[in-house]
Amino acid sequence: MSAVLTSEQEQEQRRGFAVTAFTFVLWGLVPVYWHLLREVPSFQIIAHRIIWSTVLVVGWLLLSSRLRWWKAVAAQPRALATLAVSSLAIAFNWGLYIWAINAGHVIDTSLGYFINPLVSVVLGVVVLKERLRRLQWLAVACASAGVGWLTWQAGAPPWIALGLAGSFGLYGLLRKLISVDPVAGLAVESLYLFLPALGFALWSENGHGGAFFGGWGWRNDLLLVFGGVVTAAPLIGFAYGVKRIALSTVGVLQFIAPSLGLVLGVFFFNEPFDGARATGFIAIWIGLGLFVFDGLRRARR
Repeated sequence: MSAVLTSEQEQEQRRGFAVTAFTFVLWGLVPVYWHLLREVPSFQIIAHRIIWSTVLVVGWLLLSSRLRWWKAVAAQPRALATLAVSSLAIAFNWGLYIWAINAGHVIDTSLGYFINPLVSVVLGVVVLKERLRRLQWLAVACASAGVGWLTWQAGAPPWIALGLAGSFGLYGLLRKLISVDPVAGLAVESLYLFLPALGFALWSENGHGGAFFGGWGWRNDLLLVFGGVVTAAPLIGFAYGVKRIALSTVGVLQFIAPSLGLVLGVFFFNEPFDGARATGFIAIWIGLGLFVFDGLRRARR
């Protein structure tokens, strides 16, 4: 017997859907933002991204709930240790992503996030001993065939895509192992990374390639600071939306971001995308389609 939603619950679902969809659109368009900072070395962008997103997220939590978020996480010693490891995974993911965009590999980044859901499935099987249904195995096989084809065509595995998919898949696995509010978890991860990032930024300003105070131009300085908003706001929006809509809906919406990334890579950044490369993508898309179809079918049941 299906539950009847009240008008207030329906409005909450609509708001959740709109916020989640908008979040994935922002993530899809964000390569343009980081490309505006192409004059700034990638490691400097990463350091400032960590610094300013930490200030924003922790500041927002302190204003909204004071220290309750920290006490909730600190009460779980296992969570603190796990978040320390997940902070390294997300820092690697951010760093590789920004470097790839400014090195002319936007299409590879979109490939990474197309592969990511299937990498998460494989990690679930290997680490969590989850069992796959036959259609899910077929989806993984199609995606693996696509990656194999791209490897054969290029003469080397698509390391950027695999690195992004693997690091974000590991990040998702680690966050799944603990019960922590998403935004509070991000705040703790950011705090782990804050001092190393701040130390690197200060060291860089002391004659080692840093030029934050006007050396890169005030436009770039402002973009670096606002990069904290670009990092944190979508994550907060995602945390808001995912609590209000079905996980199967989130699974479909998540393909907005890599799809926009692919369009940007081809038409905005003018990266090559020939028939051979498209063949590998098509095999991966078939796998994703099977995976989404299986999930939606199970959700209806």
